[in-house]
Amino acid sequence: MTDHHRPVRDIQPPPSPVPELAQTGPRALRILLSLMSVAVLVVSGMGYFTVGRLGDTVAGASNLNLGGGTRVKKGEQLDGATDILLVGSDSRSDAQGNPLTPDEVAMLRAGDEANDNTDTIMVIRVPNDGSSATAISIPRDTYIHDDELGNTKINGVYGAYKAQRKEELVEDGVTDENKLEEQSKDAGRKALINSVANLTGITVDHYAEVGLLGFVLLTDAVGGVEVCLNDAVYDEFSGADFPAGRQKLSGPDALSFVRQRHGLPRGDLDRIVRQQAYMASLVNHVLSSSTLSNPKTLNQLGEAVSRSVIIDEDWDVMSFANQLQNLAGGRVQFTTIPVTSIDGVGDYGESVVTVDVDSVHDFFDTLLGDEDGGRGNTSGSTASPTEDRKPVPELDVHVLNATTVSGKAGRVAGAVKELGYRIGEVTNAPDGLYPESVIVAADASDPAVRLLSEQLGGLEITESPTLVDGEAVVAVAADWSGPVAAEPVDGSAATGTDGATVGQPGPDPAPSAPVIDAGGNGPRCVN
Repeated sequence: MTDHHRPVRDIQPPPSPVPELAQTGPRALRILLSLMSVAVLVVSGMGYFTVGRLGDTVAGASNLNLGGGTRVKKGEQLDGATDILLVGSDSRSDAQGNPLTPDEVAMLRAGDEANDNTDTIMVIRVPNDGSSATAISIPRDTYIHDDELGNTKINGVYGAYKAQRKEELVEDGVTDENKLEEQSKDAGRKALINSVANLTGITVDHYAEVGLLGFVLLTDAVGGVEVCLNDAVYDEFSGADFPAGRQKLSGPDALSFVRQRHGLPRGDLDRIVRQQAYMASLVNHVLSSSTLSNPKTLNQLGEAVSRSVIIDEDWDVMSFANQLQNLAGGRVQFTTIPVTSIDGVGDYGESVVTVDVDSVHDFFDTLLGDEDGGRGNTSGSTASPTEDRKPVPELDVHVLNATTVSGKAGRVAGAVKELGYRIGEVTNAPDGLYPESVIVAADASDPAVRLLSEQLGGLEITESPTLVDGEAVVAVAADWSGPVAAEPVDGSAATGTDGATVGQPGPDPAPSAPVIDAGGNGPRCVN
């Protein structure tokens, strides 16, 4: 590598300008569509029940900037799927903002003080053909980068933006408590939607939120849900106190079951698996029983949804129901995003879950049946075969990551290395220095640098007096469209050594997430 007298990340480029929900359709259909948002896709057969109408009782959230574009066809989205963000709220009020009664709060076994953390975050991905559905959990401690908050756990985004917006409204002279609460919550929801979209690479099309009370009411409305434990558990924090084996849980016990994380072998990841196993059992129970033909049950479901469910007000749920009418339980699956470690360390020494964002994006793409992740050939660079290349000149290439995508610099460096160049430093770019991808060199007319630019898709070249002949810097920004290798240089994407991973990954490899489906004859046994 060329001898340098300054860190390559400090190389300076030349200065440059840098309606309310329509209430048509049968009552049970309305209830089940809301249930689908809350209990994950209790959808098969729902178009066959006709017992009245639910009415204008489902709470709606507005101004969420959902969808991200014009639909290709009615009921279809630009990215090939309908994606629903499901959020569990620790609220001590109902969907209409009314405080819960003391008896209801006691029934939750969750203490008296609510917080604004969204500890249950799940994306439900349904391909446009309605052939399958996958509910993907996002661990609450997933460490992400936010332009306003910096590096943070994803479960804190909603509360931080809500508090920030409320403070702004108060400073603007707003004193109406209902208006303050409504507008600040919308700001929190919108920020969380953006964070999930950035992490997953999807367009969030719809939003659903349910409070703790709703979980209890929905469970009791269907007569309880059966679960199975590998071992007996006791946890004073959640109230979980259950023997090993199969058992049917009522609402309060079911809430304790899905909230426990202390004392579990894998902590929060085991809690996520419990939530998935519970919801799979609920879907299976509803699809394989006479639950939906019981008027009393349907009335209870309607009350539970009305009191506890919030969905985006622009959701055409009738159209979505038609899309899913042939979906069966065995094709409803539950899993978790791929993570690189569950024992990572954040900026302040806190325990975090680290992720490789490219891997998360590819994972969501494969749910549409595209094994290449929708990105073409990622098994290596997209450069021309070796025999078609010009002779590679002597050039040291440093790669800077100007994105928040984990491992991006490492993978670009891998592609550059495959082209035959020597790789120098692979690290982070200073914040805000490179808004667009660019090559920086001592002389923009250098044939070696011009060849590199050509091989990277015609990348712009700028000059910097801090560089010397025989070296170049490739700054990778969000607009990068050049080659990306499947394997990073020196494993940098996996270890975070290029600085792109948010937080420091832990030493232990992350366990693979189980896939649970809603078919079968009984609940899956879990920790």
